[in-house]
Amino acid sequence: MVSQDATTEDQSLEFSLRPQTLQQYIGQDKVKENLEVFIKAAKMRQETLDHVLLYGPPGLGKTTLAAIIANEMGVQLRTTAGPAIERPGDLAAILSSLEPGDVLFIDEIHRLHRSIEEVLYPAMEDYCLDIVIGKGPSSRSVRLELPPFTLVGATTRVGLLTAPLRDRFGVLSRLEYYNEEQLTEICLRTAQIIDIGLEEDAATELSRRSRGTPRIANRLLRRVRDFAQVLGKTTINASLAKEALDRLQVDRLGLDHIDHKLLMGIIEKFRGGPVGVDTIAATIGEESHTIEDVYEPYLLQIGFLQRTPRGRVVTDLVYRHFNLEVPNE
Repeated sequence: MVSQDATTEDQSLEFSLRPQTLQQYIGQDKVKENLEVFIKAAKMRQETLDHVLLYGPPGLGKTTLAAIIANEMGVQLRTTAGPAIERPGDLAAILSSLEPGDVLFIDEIHRLHRSIEEVLYPAMEDYCLDIVIGKGPSSRSVRLELPPFTLVGATTRVGLLTAPLRDRFGVLSRLEYYNEEQLTEICLRTAQIIDIGLEEDAATELSRRSRGTPRIANRLLRRVRDFAQVLGKTTINASLAKEALDRLQVDRLGLDHIDHKLLMGIIEKFRGGPVGVDTIAATIGEESHTIEDVYEPYLLQIGFLQRTPRGRVVTDLVYRHFNLEVPNE
Protein backbone atom coordinates (compact mmCIF):
# COMPACT_ATOMS: atom_id res chain seq x y z
CA MET A 1 0.00 0.00 0.00
CA VAL A 2 1.34 3.47 -0.94
CA SER A 3 1.01 6.09 1.77
CA GLN A 4 -0.81 9.36 1.08
CA ASP A 5 2.41 11.27 1.87
CA ALA A 6 4.38 9.30 -0.72
CA THR A 7 1.69 9.86 -3.36
CA THR A 8 1.58 13.60 -2.64
CA GLU A 9 5.38 13.78 -2.78
CA ASP A 10 5.43 12.05 -6.19
CA GLN A 11 2.75 14.40 -7.54
CA SER A 12 4.52 17.53 -6.29
CA LEU A 13 7.82 16.26 -7.73
CA GLU A 14 6.15 15.61 -11.10
CA PHE A 15 4.81 19.17 -11.05
CA SER A 16 8.18 20.69 -10.12
CA LEU A 17 9.87 18.93 -13.06
CA ARG A 18 7.58 20.66 -15.56
CA PRO A 19 8.92 23.71 -17.41
CA GLN A 20 6.99 26.94 -16.87
CA THR A 21 7.71 28.76 -20.16
CA LEU A 22 8.12 27.91 -23.84
CA GLN A 23 11.80 28.80 -23.56
CA GLN A 24 12.32 26.16 -20.86
CA TYR A 25 10.34 23.53 -22.79
CA ILE A 26 12.64 21.03 -24.54
CA GLY A 27 11.65 19.46 -27.87
CA GLN A 28 8.51 19.74 -30.04
CA ASP A 29 10.21 22.63 -31.84
CA LYS A 30 7.59 23.14 -34.59
CA VAL A 31 4.68 23.11 -32.14
CA LYS A 32 6.56 25.43 -29.79
CA GLU A 33 7.52 27.92 -32.54
CA ASN A 34 3.95 28.10 -33.86
CA LEU A 35 2.42 28.50 -30.38
CA GLU A 36 4.88 31.32 -29.67
CA VAL A 37 3.61 33.19 -32.75
CA PHE A 38 -0.07 32.58 -31.94
CA ILE A 39 0.35 33.67 -28.30
CA LYS A 40 2.29 36.79 -29.27
CA ALA A 41 -0.30 37.74 -31.92
CA ALA A 42 -3.22 37.23 -29.50
CA LYS A 43 -1.50 39.42 -26.88
CA MET A 44 -0.80 42.14 -29.47
CA ARG A 45 -4.51 42.19 -30.40
CA GLN A 46 -5.46 41.95 -26.69
CA GLU A 47 -7.60 38.92 -27.49
CA THR A 48 -7.85 35.44 -26.03
CA LEU A 49 -5.85 32.74 -27.78
CA ASP A 50 -7.84 30.59 -30.20
CA HIS A 51 -8.86 27.11 -28.95
CA VAL A 52 -5.98 24.61 -29.06
CA LEU A 53 -6.10 20.84 -29.62
CA LEU A 54 -2.98 18.89 -28.58
CA TYR A 55 -2.82 15.26 -29.66
CA GLY A 56 -0.30 12.43 -29.71
CA PRO A 57 0.86 9.46 -27.58
CA PRO A 58 0.75 9.80 -23.78
CA GLY A 59 3.64 11.32 -21.83
CA LEU A 60 4.86 13.79 -24.46
CA GLY A 61 3.94 17.00 -22.62
CA LYS A 62 0.34 17.93 -23.50
CA THR A 63 -0.58 18.87 -19.92
CA THR A 64 2.68 20.78 -19.53
CA LEU A 65 2.01 22.75 -22.73
CA ALA A 66 -1.48 23.69 -21.50
CA ALA A 67 0.03 25.13 -18.29
CA ILE A 68 2.68 26.97 -20.34
CA ILE A 69 0.01 28.50 -22.61
CA ALA A 70 -1.84 29.87 -19.55
CA ASN A 71 1.43 31.12 -18.06
CA GLU A 72 2.54 32.82 -21.29
CA MET A 73 -0.89 34.46 -21.69
CA GLY A 74 -0.76 35.62 -18.05
CA VAL A 75 -4.09 33.98 -17.12
CA GLN A 76 -5.38 31.24 -14.82
CA LEU A 77 -5.45 27.57 -15.80
CA ARG A 78 -8.56 25.53 -14.96
CA THR A 79 -8.10 21.77 -15.36
CA THR A 80 -10.55 18.91 -15.77
CA ALA A 81 -10.83 15.64 -17.69
CA GLY A 82 -13.37 14.21 -20.13
CA PRO A 83 -14.49 11.29 -17.90
CA ALA A 84 -14.95 13.67 -14.92
CA ILE A 85 -17.66 15.66 -16.73
CA GLU A 86 -20.67 13.35 -16.42
CA ARG A 87 -23.58 15.73 -17.12
CA PRO A 88 -24.09 18.91 -19.19
CA GLY A 89 -24.67 20.73 -15.89
CA ASP A 90 -21.13 19.83 -14.76
CA LEU A 91 -19.66 21.52 -17.83
CA ALA A 92 -22.00 24.51 -17.47
CA ALA A 93 -20.80 25.01 -13.87
CA ILE A 94 -17.14 24.93 -14.97
CA LEU A 95 -17.69 27.32 -17.90
CA SER A 96 -19.75 29.82 -15.91
CA SER A 97 -17.00 30.05 -13.24
CA LEU A 98 -14.29 31.10 -15.75
CA GLU A 99 -12.75 34.56 -15.62
CA PRO A 100 -12.09 36.54 -18.86
CA GLY A 101 -9.13 35.06 -20.75
CA ASP A 102 -8.84 31.90 -18.62
CA VAL A 103 -7.48 28.69 -20.13
CA LEU A 104 -9.71 25.64 -19.62
CA PHE A 105 -7.75 22.42 -20.07
CA ILE A 106 -9.77 19.25 -20.76
CA ASP A 107 -7.62 16.11 -20.74
CA GLU A 108 -8.89 13.02 -22.59
CA ILE A 109 -11.35 15.23 -24.43
CA HIS A 110 -12.27 12.32 -26.74
CA ARG A 111 -14.10 10.76 -23.77
CA LEU A 112 -16.66 13.57 -23.48
CA HIS A 113 -20.25 12.36 -23.86
CA ARG A 114 -22.03 13.57 -27.02
CA SER A 115 -24.66 15.47 -24.99
CA ILE A 116 -21.86 17.39 -23.27
CA GLU A 117 -20.23 18.19 -26.61
CA GLU A 118 -23.50 19.86 -27.67
CA VAL A 119 -23.14 22.28 -24.74
CA LEU A 120 -19.53 22.93 -25.71
CA TYR A 121 -20.21 23.99 -29.33
CA PRO A 122 -21.87 27.38 -28.63
CA ALA A 123 -19.47 27.98 -25.73
CA MET A 124 -16.47 27.60 -28.06
CA GLU A 125 -17.95 29.52 -31.01
CA ASP A 126 -20.06 32.28 -29.46
CA TYR A 127 -18.98 32.28 -25.79
CA CYS A 128 -22.49 31.49 -24.57
CA LEU A 129 -24.42 28.69 -22.88
CA ASP A 130 -27.85 27.49 -24.01
CA ILE A 131 -29.62 26.08 -20.95
CA VAL A 132 -33.07 24.46 -20.98
CA ILE A 133 -35.15 25.31 -17.90
CA GLY A 134 -38.10 23.12 -16.94
CA LYS A 135 -39.52 20.04 -18.63
CA GLY A 136 -42.20 19.28 -21.17
CA PRO A 137 -44.36 22.00 -22.81
CA SER A 138 -43.41 24.59 -20.17
CA SER A 139 -39.66 24.23 -20.80
CA ARG A 140 -37.77 27.20 -22.23
CA SER A 141 -34.26 27.89 -23.42
CA VAL A 142 -32.12 30.56 -21.77
CA ARG A 143 -28.86 31.88 -23.24
CA LEU A 144 -26.13 32.88 -20.78
CA GLU A 145 -23.14 34.93 -21.88
CA LEU A 146 -19.67 33.62 -21.06
CA PRO A 147 -16.41 35.55 -20.81
CA PRO A 148 -13.95 34.90 -23.67
CA PHE A 149 -11.77 31.88 -22.81
CA THR A 150 -9.33 29.46 -24.44
CA LEU A 151 -10.14 25.76 -24.47
CA VAL A 152 -7.09 23.51 -24.63
CA GLY A 153 -8.06 19.92 -25.36
CA ALA A 154 -5.68 16.97 -25.10
CA THR A 155 -6.19 13.52 -26.55
CA THR A 156 -4.23 10.40 -27.36
CA ARG A 157 -6.92 9.32 -29.86
CA VAL A 158 -7.77 12.22 -32.14
CA GLY A 159 -9.68 9.87 -34.47
CA LEU A 160 -12.36 9.42 -31.79
CA LEU A 161 -13.18 13.14 -31.73
CA THR A 162 -16.32 14.06 -33.63
CA ALA A 163 -15.76 16.25 -36.71
CA PRO A 164 -17.91 19.16 -35.34
CA LEU A 165 -15.78 19.32 -32.16
CA ARG A 166 -12.46 18.96 -33.97
CA ASP A 167 -13.39 21.70 -36.45
CA ARG A 168 -14.00 24.22 -33.66
CA PHE A 169 -10.33 24.19 -32.64
CA GLY A 170 -8.34 26.93 -34.35
CA VAL A 171 -4.92 25.43 -33.51
CA LEU A 172 -4.25 21.71 -34.01
CA SER A 173 -0.83 20.49 -32.87
CA ARG A 174 0.49 16.94 -33.01
CA LEU A 175 3.21 16.07 -30.49
CA GLU A 176 5.89 13.69 -31.80
CA TYR A 177 8.21 11.28 -30.00
CA TYR A 178 11.44 12.86 -28.73
CA ASN A 179 14.88 12.00 -30.09
CA GLU A 180 17.80 10.75 -27.99
CA GLU A 181 19.52 14.16 -27.73
CA GLN A 182 16.36 15.89 -26.47
CA LEU A 183 15.70 13.18 -23.88
CA THR A 184 19.33 13.34 -22.71
CA GLU A 185 18.89 17.09 -22.16
CA ILE A 186 15.65 16.45 -20.24
CA CYS A 187 17.34 13.83 -18.02
CA LEU A 188 20.24 16.18 -17.22
CA ARG A 189 17.77 18.99 -16.36
CA THR A 190 15.70 16.67 -14.15
CA ALA A 191 18.82 15.40 -12.36
CA GLN A 192 19.67 18.99 -11.38
CA ILE A 193 16.15 19.57 -10.04
CA ILE A 194 16.08 16.36 -7.96
CA ASP A 195 19.68 16.97 -6.82
CA ILE A 196 21.48 13.87 -8.09
CA GLY A 197 24.69 13.75 -10.12
CA LEU A 198 24.19 12.31 -13.61
CA GLU A 199 27.01 11.67 -16.06
CA GLU A 200 26.22 12.39 -19.71
CA ASP A 201 26.73 8.80 -20.88
CA ALA A 202 24.31 7.67 -18.12
CA ALA A 203 21.78 10.25 -19.33
CA THR A 204 22.21 8.89 -22.87
CA GLU A 205 21.59 5.34 -21.60
CA LEU A 206 18.39 6.52 -19.88
CA SER A 207 17.20 8.40 -22.97
CA ARG A 208 17.84 5.37 -25.18
CA ARG A 209 15.52 3.27 -23.03
CA SER A 210 12.76 5.88 -22.59
CA ARG A 211 10.64 5.07 -25.67
CA GLY A 212 10.99 8.63 -26.93
CA THR A 213 8.86 9.85 -24.00
CA PRO A 214 9.88 12.46 -21.37
CA ARG A 215 7.48 11.09 -18.75
CA ILE A 216 9.15 7.67 -18.97
CA ALA A 217 12.65 9.24 -18.95
CA ASN A 218 11.85 11.12 -15.73
CA ARG A 219 10.28 8.06 -14.13
CA LEU A 220 13.26 5.85 -14.97
CA LEU A 221 15.69 8.49 -13.68
CA ARG A 222 13.85 8.63 -10.34
CA ARG A 223 13.99 4.83 -10.01
CA VAL A 224 17.70 4.70 -10.95
CA ARG A 225 18.28 7.43 -8.34
CA ASP A 226 16.74 5.06 -5.76
CA PHE A 227 19.32 2.39 -6.63
CA ALA A 228 22.12 4.99 -6.46
CA GLN A 229 21.05 6.27 -3.03
CA VAL A 230 20.74 2.77 -1.54
CA LEU A 231 24.26 2.02 -2.83
CA GLY A 232 25.52 5.28 -1.32
CA LYS A 233 26.35 6.87 -4.69
CA THR A 234 25.93 10.61 -5.25
CA THR A 235 26.44 10.36 -9.02
CA ILE A 236 24.85 8.01 -11.54
CA ASN A 237 27.31 6.65 -14.10
CA ALA A 238 26.61 4.53 -17.19
CA SER A 239 27.31 1.15 -15.55
CA LEU A 240 25.01 1.94 -12.60
CA ALA A 241 22.28 3.15 -14.98
CA LYS A 242 22.55 -0.06 -17.08
CA GLU A 243 22.46 -2.31 -14.03
CA ALA A 244 19.44 -0.52 -12.54
CA LEU A 245 17.53 -0.46 -15.84
CA ASP A 246 18.22 -4.18 -16.37
CA ARG A 247 16.82 -4.87 -12.91
CA LEU A 248 13.76 -2.79 -13.84
CA GLN A 249 13.33 -5.11 -16.88
CA VAL A 250 13.71 -2.28 -19.39
CA ASP A 251 15.80 -3.46 -22.34
CA ARG A 252 18.13 -1.47 -24.63
CA LEU A 253 15.22 -0.29 -26.81
CA GLY A 254 13.02 0.69 -23.86
CA LEU A 255 10.79 -2.39 -24.10
CA ASP A 256 9.51 -3.59 -20.72
CA HIS A 257 8.13 -6.97 -19.65
CA ILE A 258 4.65 -6.12 -21.01
CA ASP A 259 6.10 -5.37 -24.46
CA HIS A 260 8.03 -8.63 -24.32
CA LYS A 261 4.90 -10.50 -23.24
CA LEU A 262 2.88 -8.92 -26.06
CA LEU A 263 5.43 -9.59 -28.81
CA MET A 264 6.35 -13.10 -27.64
CA GLY A 265 2.66 -13.91 -27.23
CA ILE A 266 2.04 -13.10 -30.89
CA ILE A 267 5.09 -15.17 -31.93
CA GLU A 268 4.46 -18.22 -29.73
CA LYS A 269 0.66 -18.45 -29.82
CA PHE A 270 -0.21 -16.97 -33.21
CA ARG A 271 2.93 -17.69 -35.27
CA GLY A 272 3.71 -14.01 -35.60
CA GLY A 273 0.18 -12.94 -36.57
CA PRO A 274 -2.07 -11.64 -37.92
CA VAL A 275 -4.10 -11.49 -34.70
CA GLY A 276 -6.76 -9.07 -33.46
CA VAL A 277 -5.99 -6.59 -30.68
CA ASP A 278 -8.83 -7.96 -28.48
CA THR A 279 -7.32 -11.44 -28.72
CA ILE A 280 -3.88 -10.09 -27.79
CA ALA A 281 -5.42 -8.20 -24.84
CA ALA A 282 -7.12 -11.36 -23.54
CA THR A 283 -3.90 -13.37 -23.96
CA ILE A 284 -1.65 -11.02 -21.96
CA GLY A 285 -4.28 -9.77 -19.48
CA GLU A 286 -4.35 -6.11 -20.55
CA GLU A 287 -7.22 -3.96 -21.82
CA SER A 288 -7.32 -3.50 -25.59
CA HIS A 289 -7.42 0.33 -25.41
CA THR A 290 -4.32 0.25 -23.13
CA ILE A 291 -2.48 -1.74 -25.79
CA GLU A 292 -3.64 0.67 -28.53
CA ASP A 293 -2.83 3.85 -26.58
CA VAL A 294 0.26 2.92 -24.55
CA TYR A 295 2.15 0.04 -26.13
CA GLU A 296 1.32 -0.07 -29.84
CA PRO A 297 2.34 3.48 -30.90
CA TYR A 298 5.99 2.95 -29.95
CA LEU A 299 6.12 -0.60 -31.34
CA LEU A 300 4.72 0.71 -34.63
CA GLN A 301 7.17 3.63 -34.55
CA ILE A 302 10.24 1.37 -34.26
CA GLY A 303 8.89 -1.08 -36.87
CA PHE A 304 8.28 -4.02 -34.52
CA LEU A 305 4.56 -4.24 -35.23
CA GLN A 306 2.37 -3.77 -38.28
CA ARG A 307 -1.37 -3.20 -38.51
CA THR A 308 -3.06 -5.13 -41.32
CA PRO A 309 -6.76 -5.56 -42.23
CA ARG A 310 -6.63 -9.00 -40.59
CA GLY A 311 -4.87 -7.90 -37.39
CA ARG A 312 -1.45 -7.23 -35.87
CA VAL A 313 1.71 -8.82 -37.28
CA VAL A 314 5.23 -8.80 -35.78
CA THR A 315 8.09 -7.98 -38.16
CA ASP A 316 11.46 -9.68 -38.69
CA LEU A 317 13.03 -7.05 -36.40
CA VAL A 318 11.27 -8.65 -33.42
CA TYR A 319 12.75 -12.08 -34.13
CA ARG A 320 16.22 -10.55 -34.41
CA HIS A 321 15.74 -8.54 -31.19
CA PHE A 322 14.92 -11.74 -29.27
CA ASN A 323 17.65 -13.73 -31.12
CA LEU A 324 15.07 -15.98 -32.74
CA GLU A 325 15.21 -17.51 -36.19
CA VAL A 326 13.19 -15.51 -38.71
CA PRO A 327 10.50 -17.85 -40.12
CA ASN A 328 10.44 -18.53 -43.86
CA GLU A 329 7.45 -17.16 -45.76
